[in-house]
Amino acid sequence: MPGVVIVGAQWGERATTIVRFQGGNNAGHTIVRDGEEFKFHLIPSGILHEDKTCVIGNGVVVDPRVLLGEIDNLKRAGIGVNNLRLSANAHLIMPYHVLLDTAGETKLGKLSIGTTRRGIGPCYADKALRLGIRVQDLLDEKILRTKIRAALEPKQQALRELSVQRRKQLKEAGEEAKAAEGGAGVPDPRLDLHAMVEEHVNFGHRLEPHIADTARLCWDALEGEETVIFEGAQATLLDLDHGTYPFVTSSNPIAGAACVGAGVGPKDIDEVWGIAKAYATRVGAGPFPTELFDDIGEQMLQRGHEFGTTTGRRRRCGWMDLVALRYAVRLNRMDALAITKLDVLSGIGPLRLAVRYRSKEGAVLDTFPYHQSILHSATPEYEEVPGFDLDLTSCRQASDLPQEARDYLAFIADFVGVPVRLVGVGPDREQVIWLDS
Repeated sequence: MPGVVIVGAQWGERATTIVRFQGGNNAGHTIVRDGEEFKFHLIPSGILHEDKTCVIGNGVVVDPRVLLGEIDNLKRAGIGVNNLRLSANAHLIMPYHVLLDTAGETKLGKLSIGTTRRGIGPCYADKALRLGIRVQDLLDEKILRTKIRAALEPKQQALRELSVQRRKQLKEAGEEAKAAEGGAGVPDPRLDLHAMVEEHVNFGHRLEPHIADTARLCWDALEGEETVIFEGAQATLLDLDHGTYPFVTSSNPIAGAACVGAGVGPKDIDEVWGIAKAYATRVGAGPFPTELFDDIGEQMLQRGHEFGTTTGRRRRCGWMDLVALRYAVRLNRMDALAITKLDVLSGIGPLRLAVRYRSKEGAVLDTFPYHQSILHSATPEYEEVPGFDLDLTSCRQASDLPQEARDYLAFIADFVGVPVRLVGVGPDREQVIWLDS
């Protein structure tokens, strides 16, 4: 039966199995059900349906504290988690990963990437270096201790060096008091080998009922009468290889990565859907050609509640960038788009959509530039379409939408070459409109 990949098409169907295939708790999504808000960072959103199997795949990096916290929150809300499965091959975010991430960003100062400081990058780095700790290691204390010991020593040395550099920076900046904080040479209790092993063995006991061979679970579902949705985190323009490097995430959120991160083959994927807001947002540093610094950008921020689920940071807001969206559509070979938060644009008009860039030398750029220095200095050129004033939050079918809103969606679809099939007009799952084309 079908395998459907759902990916973010900007800067982050009914099914029986929902599989998260990459990223970690550096991204979040908010689900509103019957007026109640649920925030997830690791667990797939299908967990709210007890008849859906929710899978955290091998491509995800898992902070066990965060995962167990989400499980506990769901239980307190009366929602069971017996349908949650965690790949035995997923890598674990350890305490030293978070410390390294934070120290590294602090060292960079104004040149920082803008990471969430959740340890994602250092964890993926250890995975590539073959120093990673996997979920299955939680179930064998001897193996766990051996692996943590091997990974810990170089981390302690790196953190000591970063600490020395940071104190030097603070002293040079005249911040002697801050430089004296932390106690140079005093071991961080979070890096104690025995305490870390004991804590993670306990994590293993709690997570063991959920640990599984999730690739085989996906195979069985795909070979049966089930539809499997592969759910990405972040979005195309934050992809490690194809995004605005180095202002990207540490994994691959594009559709092609679903196979690797879930353990399925390319022929298992039948459809790819992209999700994009009706305007553009970005959190953290990096190029953003259509960013707005005026009242309209502030309206988008406030109306759209554009604050990061993970960090609470303000998201940068701007006009829809069709050059970037078309790039994402082609890169992922999307079959259709879902446009969310169309309601946020009510009362803002005329509406602008970026259809090309112009380089600082004056060259017209119709395609997303491969060289980031070009994108950093590019100026967007816009097409304007009429806005609409109607409150869209009560619309439930295409005919309820004002003609201007339908024209806006049609402009997007015509430009990027794939249909808009779904439109969101509010945060609740009932506030969606399915379109015929």
